[in-house]
Amino acid sequence: MAGTNSKRAREAGFDGEATGAPAVILVQPQLGENIGMAARAMLNCGLTDLRLVAPRDGWPNESAINAASGATVVLERARLFATTAEAVADLRLVYASTARERGMTKPVVTPSRAAQEMRRAAADGIRCGILFGPEAKGLHNDDVALSDAILQAPLNPGFSSLNLAQAVLLTGYEWYKLGVDVAERQVVYPTGRVPATKEELLHFFEHLERELVACGFLHSEEKRPSMVRNLRNMFQRVELTDQEVRTLRGAIVGLVEGKGRRKDSKG
Repeated sequence: MAGTNSKRAREAGFDGEATGAPAVILVQPQLGENIGMAARAMLNCGLTDLRLVAPRDGWPNESAINAASGATVVLERARLFATTAEAVADLRLVYASTARERGMTKPVVTPSRAAQEMRRAAADGIRCGILFGPEAKGLHNDDVALSDAILQAPLNPGFSSLNLAQAVLLTGYEWYKLGVDVAERQVVYPTGRVPATKEELLHFFEHLERELVACGFLHSEEKRPSMVRNLRNMFQRVELTDQEVRTLRGAIVGLVEGKGRRKDSKG
Protein backbone atom coordinates (compact mmCIF):
# COMPACT_ATOMS: atom_id res chain seq x y z
CA MET A 1 0.00 0.00 0.00
CA ALA A 2 1.42 3.39 -0.99
CA GLY A 3 2.65 5.34 2.01
CA THR A 4 2.72 2.25 4.22
CA ASN A 5 5.97 1.01 5.76
CA SER A 6 5.52 -1.41 8.63
CA LYS A 7 9.23 -1.32 9.53
CA ARG A 8 9.19 2.47 9.90
CA ALA A 9 5.96 2.21 11.85
CA ARG A 10 7.62 -0.10 14.37
CA GLU A 11 10.69 2.13 14.64
CA ALA A 12 8.49 5.15 15.25
CA GLY A 13 6.63 3.33 18.01
CA PHE A 14 3.33 3.12 16.16
CA ASP A 15 3.04 -0.62 15.78
CA GLY A 16 -0.13 -0.59 17.86
CA GLU A 17 1.34 0.75 21.09
CA ALA A 18 0.60 4.48 21.14
CA THR A 19 1.10 5.07 24.85
CA GLY A 20 -1.03 7.88 26.14
CA ALA A 21 -2.85 8.38 22.85
CA PRO A 22 -6.59 8.99 23.14
CA ALA A 23 -9.13 6.28 22.52
CA VAL A 24 -11.44 6.72 19.54
CA ILE A 25 -15.00 5.68 20.42
CA LEU A 26 -17.38 5.19 17.50
CA VAL A 27 -20.93 5.20 18.84
CA GLN A 28 -23.37 3.08 16.81
CA PRO A 29 -21.44 3.33 13.53
CA GLN A 30 -23.60 2.26 10.62
CA LEU A 31 -21.34 1.09 7.80
CA GLY A 32 -18.38 -1.23 8.04
CA GLU A 33 -16.64 0.80 5.34
CA ASN A 34 -16.76 3.88 7.55
CA ILE A 35 -15.27 1.96 10.47
CA GLY A 36 -12.44 0.78 8.23
CA MET A 37 -11.72 4.26 6.90
CA ALA A 38 -11.78 5.64 10.45
CA ALA A 39 -9.26 2.96 11.46
CA ARG A 40 -7.05 3.99 8.55
CA ALA A 41 -7.24 7.63 9.68
CA MET A 42 -6.37 6.55 13.22
CA LEU A 43 -3.22 4.70 12.23
CA ASN A 44 -2.16 7.65 10.07
CA CYS A 45 -2.00 9.55 13.35
CA GLY A 46 -0.55 6.85 15.60
CA LEU A 47 -3.86 6.04 17.31
CA THR A 48 -4.67 2.39 17.93
CA ASP A 49 -7.30 2.24 20.68
CA LEU A 50 -10.57 1.81 18.75
CA ARG A 51 -13.78 1.19 20.69
CA LEU A 52 -17.05 0.33 18.97
CA VAL A 53 -20.41 0.87 20.64
CA ALA A 54 -23.19 -1.29 19.18
CA PRO A 55 -22.21 -1.13 15.49
CA ARG A 56 -25.34 -1.48 13.37
CA ASP A 57 -24.06 -4.30 11.15
CA GLY A 58 -22.31 -6.21 13.92
CA TRP A 59 -18.64 -6.96 14.47
CA PRO A 60 -16.29 -8.13 13.01
CA ASN A 61 -17.15 -6.74 9.59
CA GLU A 62 -15.48 -7.74 6.33
CA SER A 63 -16.25 -4.38 4.72
CA ALA A 64 -14.29 -2.64 7.46
CA ILE A 65 -11.20 -4.76 6.75
CA ASN A 66 -11.27 -3.92 3.05
CA ALA A 67 -11.73 -0.20 3.67
CA ALA A 68 -8.94 -0.04 6.28
CA SER A 69 -6.29 -0.35 3.52
CA GLY A 70 -3.78 -2.09 5.73
CA ALA A 71 -4.66 -0.59 9.11
CA THR A 72 -5.64 -4.05 10.31
CA VAL A 73 -3.79 -3.69 13.61
CA VAL A 74 -6.39 -1.16 14.68
CA LEU A 75 -9.31 -3.40 13.70
CA GLU A 76 -7.77 -6.48 15.29
CA ARG A 77 -7.49 -4.67 18.62
CA ALA A 78 -10.88 -2.98 18.42
CA ARG A 79 -13.10 -3.58 21.44
CA LEU A 80 -16.87 -3.98 21.33
CA PHE A 81 -19.19 -2.39 23.91
CA ALA A 82 -22.94 -2.44 24.39
CA THR A 83 -23.20 1.14 25.66
CA THR A 84 -21.24 4.38 25.51
CA ALA A 85 -21.01 4.42 29.30
CA GLU A 86 -19.18 1.08 29.24
CA ALA A 87 -16.87 2.25 26.47
CA VAL A 88 -15.67 5.31 28.41
CA ALA A 89 -15.67 3.75 31.88
CA ASP A 90 -11.87 3.67 32.27
CA LEU A 91 -11.31 7.16 30.82
CA ARG A 92 -10.91 10.34 32.84
CA LEU A 93 -11.19 12.95 30.11
CA VAL A 94 -13.69 12.60 27.26
CA TYR A 95 -14.52 14.88 24.34
CA ALA A 96 -17.71 14.65 22.27
CA SER A 97 -17.23 15.50 18.62
CA THR A 98 -20.33 17.28 17.36
CA ALA A 99 -21.14 20.23 15.11
CA ARG A 100 -24.66 20.76 16.46
CA GLU A 101 -25.82 23.01 19.28
CA ARG A 102 -26.68 20.88 22.28
CA GLY A 103 -28.11 23.30 24.80
CA MET A 104 -25.65 22.06 27.41
CA THR A 105 -23.29 24.05 29.58
CA LYS A 106 -20.01 22.52 28.51
CA PRO A 107 -16.70 23.92 27.31
CA VAL A 108 -16.42 23.97 23.52
CA VAL A 109 -12.89 23.45 22.19
CA THR A 110 -11.23 23.12 18.79
CA PRO A 111 -9.35 19.94 17.80
CA SER A 112 -6.11 21.84 18.32
CA ARG A 113 -7.03 22.88 21.86
CA ALA A 114 -8.32 19.41 22.70
CA ALA A 115 -5.05 17.89 21.48
CA GLN A 116 -3.06 20.19 23.74
CA GLU A 117 -5.23 19.31 26.73
CA MET A 118 -4.98 15.59 26.00
CA ARG A 119 -1.20 15.78 25.65
CA ARG A 120 -0.97 17.43 29.06
CA ALA A 121 -3.35 14.88 30.54
CA ALA A 122 -1.43 11.96 29.02
CA ALA A 123 1.78 13.30 30.56
CA ASP A 124 0.05 12.99 33.93
CA GLY A 125 -1.12 9.45 33.23
CA ILE A 126 -4.72 10.47 32.54
CA ARG A 127 -6.49 8.38 29.90
CA CYS A 128 -8.51 10.32 27.33
CA GLY A 129 -11.01 9.55 24.62
CA ILE A 130 -13.05 11.14 21.83
CA LEU A 131 -16.64 10.22 21.02
CA PHE A 132 -17.87 10.17 17.42
CA GLY A 133 -21.53 9.60 16.66
CA PRO A 134 -23.47 7.67 13.99
CA GLU A 135 -23.08 8.86 10.43
CA ALA A 136 -26.70 9.95 9.97
CA LYS A 137 -27.54 11.82 13.18
CA GLY A 138 -24.40 12.22 15.24
CA LEU A 139 -24.14 11.70 18.98
CA HIS A 140 -27.21 11.43 21.17
CA ASN A 141 -27.48 14.03 23.91
CA ASP A 142 -27.10 11.27 26.51
CA ASP A 143 -23.72 10.41 24.98
CA VAL A 144 -22.65 14.06 24.93
CA ALA A 145 -23.62 14.31 28.59
CA LEU A 146 -20.91 11.76 29.39
CA SER A 147 -18.23 14.04 28.00
CA ASP A 148 -16.19 16.74 29.70
CA ALA A 149 -16.17 19.04 26.68
CA ILE A 150 -17.57 19.41 23.19
CA LEU A 151 -15.12 19.25 20.32
CA GLN A 152 -15.94 21.41 17.30
CA ALA A 153 -13.76 22.19 14.30
CA PRO A 154 -13.85 25.81 13.08
CA LEU A 155 -15.20 25.10 9.60
CA ASN A 156 -17.49 26.87 7.15
CA PRO A 157 -20.63 27.56 9.26
CA GLY A 158 -22.75 27.07 6.16
CA PHE A 159 -21.34 23.57 5.55
CA SER A 160 -19.49 22.07 8.50
CA SER A 161 -20.54 18.44 8.09
CA LEU A 162 -17.71 15.88 8.02
CA ASN A 163 -17.85 12.18 7.32
CA LEU A 164 -16.68 9.86 10.07
CA ALA A 165 -13.16 9.26 8.77
CA GLN A 166 -12.61 12.97 8.12
CA ALA A 167 -13.61 13.83 11.67
CA VAL A 168 -11.29 11.18 13.11
CA LEU A 169 -8.39 12.29 10.90
CA LEU A 170 -8.84 15.97 11.72
CA THR A 171 -8.72 15.34 15.45
CA GLY A 172 -6.05 12.66 15.29
CA TYR A 173 -3.78 14.88 13.20
CA GLU A 174 -3.87 17.65 15.80
CA TRP A 175 -2.85 15.10 18.44
CA TYR A 176 -0.12 13.56 16.31
CA LYS A 177 1.53 16.75 15.12
CA LEU A 178 2.13 17.93 18.69
CA GLY A 179 4.36 14.91 19.11
CA VAL A 180 6.38 15.58 15.96
CA ASP A 181 6.77 19.35 16.19
CA VAL A 182 10.13 18.78 17.88
CA ALA A 183 11.13 16.26 15.22
CA GLU A 184 10.40 18.80 12.49
CA ARG A 185 13.07 21.12 13.86
CA GLN A 186 15.67 18.46 14.67
CA VAL A 187 19.14 19.02 13.27
CA VAL A 188 20.59 16.19 11.17
CA TYR A 189 24.17 15.79 12.40
CA PRO A 190 26.90 14.47 10.07
CA THR A 191 28.25 11.01 10.79
CA GLY A 192 30.52 11.11 13.81
CA ARG A 193 29.25 14.49 14.98
CA VAL A 194 27.01 14.81 17.98
CA PRO A 195 25.41 17.72 19.81
CA ALA A 196 27.76 19.39 22.25
CA THR A 197 27.28 18.49 25.87
CA LYS A 198 26.38 21.19 28.34
CA GLU A 199 29.83 20.75 29.86
CA GLU A 200 31.49 21.42 26.49
CA LEU A 201 29.29 24.46 25.94
CA LEU A 202 30.05 25.78 29.41
CA HIS A 203 33.80 25.50 28.85
CA PHE A 204 33.39 27.34 25.54
CA PHE A 205 31.32 30.08 27.17
CA GLU A 206 33.85 30.56 29.93
CA HIS A 207 36.70 30.63 27.42
CA LEU A 208 34.93 33.24 25.27
CA GLU A 209 33.94 35.36 28.23
CA ARG A 210 37.48 35.40 29.67
CA GLU A 211 38.83 36.75 26.41
CA LEU A 212 35.99 39.27 26.06
CA VAL A 213 36.81 40.58 29.53
CA ALA A 214 40.52 40.72 28.66
CA CYS A 215 39.91 42.72 25.47
CA GLY A 216 37.55 45.12 27.24
CA PHE A 217 34.30 44.13 25.54
CA LEU A 218 32.79 43.08 28.90
CA HIS A 219 34.31 45.96 30.80
CA SER A 220 31.05 47.06 32.47
CA GLU A 221 30.47 45.18 35.72
CA GLU A 222 26.85 46.35 35.73
CA LYS A 223 26.00 45.20 32.20
CA ARG A 224 28.19 42.10 32.14
CA PRO A 225 25.64 39.57 33.54
CA SER A 226 22.95 40.44 30.98
CA MET A 227 25.48 40.57 28.12
CA VAL A 228 26.82 37.14 29.10
CA ARG A 229 23.29 35.70 29.20
CA ASN A 230 22.55 37.14 25.77
CA LEU A 231 25.72 35.64 24.32
CA ARG A 232 25.03 32.24 25.84
CA ASN A 233 21.44 32.26 24.62
CA MET A 234 22.56 33.06 21.09
CA PHE A 235 24.91 30.08 20.98
CA GLN A 236 22.38 27.79 22.67
CA ARG A 237 19.87 28.48 19.90
CA VAL A 238 22.36 27.39 17.25
CA GLU A 239 22.48 23.82 18.65
CA LEU A 240 26.22 23.44 18.22
CA THR A 241 27.90 20.08 17.66
CA ASP A 242 30.95 19.01 19.63
CA GLN A 243 33.15 19.67 16.56
CA GLU A 244 31.69 23.15 16.11
CA VAL A 245 32.48 23.98 19.72
CA ARG A 246 36.08 22.88 19.20
CA THR A 247 36.25 24.98 16.03
CA LEU A 248 34.94 28.05 17.84
CA ARG A 249 37.41 27.60 20.68
CA GLY A 250 40.18 27.27 18.13
CA ALA A 251 38.99 30.46 16.48
CA ILE A 252 39.18 32.29 19.80
CA VAL A 253 42.74 31.08 20.32
CA GLY A 254 43.63 32.12 16.78
CA LEU A 255 42.23 35.61 17.27
CA VAL A 256 44.06 36.12 20.56
CA GLU A 257 47.40 34.71 19.41
CA GLY A 258 47.11 36.37 16.00
CA LYS A 259 46.65 39.76 17.67
CA GLY A 260 49.85 39.14 19.60
CA ARG A 261 51.77 38.14 16.46
CA ARG A 262 50.60 41.30 14.68
CA LYS A 263 51.91 43.42 17.55
CA ASP A 264 55.25 41.58 17.45
CA SER A 265 55.59 42.06 13.71
CA LYS A 266 54.99 45.81 14.08
CA GLY A 267 57.41 46.12 16.95
